Amino acid sequence: MPQEYYATGHRKNAIAKVWLQTGEGRILVNGKGLKDYVHTDALELFVRTPFEVISRPNDLDIRAQCLGGGIVGQAGALRHGIAKALLLMDETLRPTLRRAGLLTRDSRIKERKKYGRKRARRGFQFKKR
Repeated sequence: MPQEYYATGHRKNAIAKVWLQTGEGRILVNGKGLKDYVHTDALELFVRTPFEVISRPNDLDIRAQCLGGGIVGQAGALRHGIAKALLLMDETLRPTLRRAGLLTRDSRIKERKKYGRKRARRGFQFKKR
């Protein structure tokens, strides 16, 4: 049985648990194919960027479980988890993945709503006359 590598990726409120092993290049997310899960080509390309950066042929199978957040956050978490799993597989990929910014967690999260405001920054409309 081929060796399996495990990593977790995070983005916004989404968490992706990623298992990576050698295979035929299939990506399964929550039991579905990647195309069926993310629905858009842009998000599919976004998730596949770690493979394009390391210019590796599709000989790796990915099995992932995504929890929390929305579909875009889950795609970002999946990309982060894949990059971290690739790093566990081959440590020499670190400079390449780091240069592409794939190993850094995107720490931007939704800002909390403040009192006296409509949303985080938007105040209520003020009518002078």
